[in-house]
Amino acid sequence: MSSIPSKLDLSTFPTTYVLQAHVPAAELHDIEQHLIKSGAPLTYDICEARLVLGYISKPRRAKFELQAGNVRFKPIDALDPSDTVSPDLEHKSPGIPRIKRRKLQDTQTESTTDESTASEHEGSSTISSETETEVEVEAEPLSQLSIPQAPTSQTIDFSPPAELPPIPYYPNDFANRIKVVKLRWLRDSVHLGDPQDIHDYLVYEAELLPSQSSSQTPEPPTAEPVLVEVDPGAEGKIPGRSGTPRGIVDRAKAEAESKPEPRTYFSRASKRDRISTAAQHDFSNRSFASATSQNPRPQRTSLLHQTTSEHEEGVSGTLPPMPDWVSQKKVYSCERATPPNSPNDVFIAQLKEIRTARLLTDDTIGVRAYSTSIASLAAYPYQIQSTSEILALPGCDQKIAHLFYEWQTSPDHRIQAAKDIADDPVLKVLRLFYEIWGVGATTAREFYYARKWRDLDDIVEFGWNSLNRVQQIGVKYYNEFSLKLPRAEVEAIADVVKHHAQKVVDERIQCVKVGGYRRGKAENGDVDLILSHPEQSATAGLVDKIVRSLEQEGWITHTLTLNLTNTKRGQETLPYVTNTKGAGFDTLDKALVVWQAQSHPNQREVKNPNPHRRVDIIISPWRTVGCAVAGWTSDTTFQRDLRRYAKEVKGWKFDSSGVRERGSGKWIDLEGWADPRTRCKDPFEAEKRVFEGLGLQYREPWDRCTG
Repeated sequence: MSSIPSKLDLSTFPTTYVLQAHVPAAELHDIEQHLIKSGAPLTYDICEARLVLGYISKPRRAKFELQAGNVRFKPIDALDPSDTVSPDLEHKSPGIPRIKRRKLQDTQTESTTDESTASEHEGSSTISSETETEVEVEAEPLSQLSIPQAPTSQTIDFSPPAELPPIPYYPNDFANRIKVVKLRWLRDSVHLGDPQDIHDYLVYEAELLPSQSSSQTPEPPTAEPVLVEVDPGAEGKIPGRSGTPRGIVDRAKAEAESKPEPRTYFSRASKRDRISTAAQHDFSNRSFASATSQNPRPQRTSLLHQTTSEHEEGVSGTLPPMPDWVSQKKVYSCERATPPNSPNDVFIAQLKEIRTARLLTDDTIGVRAYSTSIASLAAYPYQIQSTSEILALPGCDQKIAHLFYEWQTSPDHRIQAAKDIADDPVLKVLRLFYEIWGVGATTAREFYYARKWRDLDDIVEFGWNSLNRVQQIGVKYYNEFSLKLPRAEVEAIADVVKHHAQKVVDERIQCVKVGGYRRGKAENGDVDLILSHPEQSATAGLVDKIVRSLEQEGWITHTLTLNLTNTKRGQETLPYVTNTKGAGFDTLDKALVVWQAQSHPNQREVKNPNPHRRVDIIISPWRTVGCAVAGWTSDTTFQRDLRRYAKEVKGWKFDSSGVRERGSGKWIDLEGWADPRTRCKDPFEAEKRVFEGLGLQYREPWDRCTG
């Protein structure tokens, strides 16, 4: 295309910026060349632009790109519908190829998707969504277009009526405004040889606000800054500014003058480091970031506006009597009762928001520190009145005391870091990806930084075949998996699973509902069930038999993971030293499945309307079922501290498959399995023996809610 002289004149257009999302490097180069050869004032800083071009069809996505580019703007309500797409240019001008569309159908309908997004999952690429959306697919890149040589008699007349200013835009269209336009506008304009009316391609329009760094009014858009000087004699080159050229110009020149370089492959560790560096760059010097990421100048921690004398005179007389675990400085959450409701829940909720932000921004140390502090605050039985109470709690330090003081003195009882987290556009996307079943914090960052995805539509349109099967199911049933399960539904699912387990073995099968249900939650995100049998041989390979039986009746729609790890090692406790890669807290036999209730009205005539649910079926041998129930029942921090306590106080290794001595690796029988006369009657008695064997007071499931 660079060798074809362009008749398009964009010299009167405002400063233009091209979004790089979903644009291959070679095509981006061609787009920039077309803009430059057409005289458009091209910029590489979106904050300088008044016209933004991109592969975008939704106003909310355009708004996100402006926010991500630090553009200060105010939406224009009349042109900012919440979820509608600007109408495509569907006129019947000759030579313009028809644009193919692809729809993501509602969960109640079935559709056939485009071949470009064909799924590897069970031969189907139908994706569920609560609302019907459209994703625009460009028909062909600019480099494949040529200017039509139509006869004079067929020349299209784009001249406007005499009483109107000439199209494609009016003189005041860009007065203190920024417009996001579909990239198809440039393609169609090049194809026809004349600028098309941008309003037919408009996606989003906003009013620009003054920069925070200056109180001056933004430069009027009528001023035409010379951002790129065009040299007509430089064929095939992209001229740059005087002085040191920008990186994008260097890249364009290199691509024009030489063959494409071989693709560079990065190791997984190198890729992870690059993503982590990008995340640290995005969140450095943010109020919710860790001190180590405050670069280059860390924010100073403000001093508490209270003196020692003020504490002594104003607070000491009103402090309630401290619980024993506070006065005795017990640091493990498994040594104290933590009920589900705390008098400090409002403050704790904001600390949880900061903890989630630390998780999404790759601050594992910060996540552990906040988890420890939250567990301590949740166990404190009184409403906190002063920072001195905070500092008295094990696991709470000056940082938590400062946050409490900020929360306490704020008019709206909101920590600034929590406000910033709620408003941060990058964190919103990371959280969206993190909530997909099968996607952790690391993968969420990869989706955002490495693959440049910004919403679920991007995942479906540009990376569906790169997802593993679990992630595809997580995207497909995203809305259904976000629905909570009431306790009655958890009980109904457990009854069905237990019935099928007894059918494949015998009536002595025991089923325990663990997780949030056993801790007393009114609603749960999924269902966790532990099954066991007094005979050791009965639990070997049992999970496979149960899943097959449930699949035959249609209760399980997808089996995502089925592990027989424990069966393969003879149902022995996990060795202290193991060669198993990634061996963590749980190595029991288990199946992670997608469940759908079968009973519904007119089930022979209509599609099953019941939502899909996540169910985990775990099998534990009777000899260590108490360890499994204790681990799977307890909240995350309580479970973590059980392992820490066993290691640091007892010198043992504790996990859901049992307990071993760290020195010799010998299995420690806490549940009395060795003597048939002392064996436990049920899993609940076995759990109590585990606490007793560890030297801990037994805590009821609803007293293990560490947050």
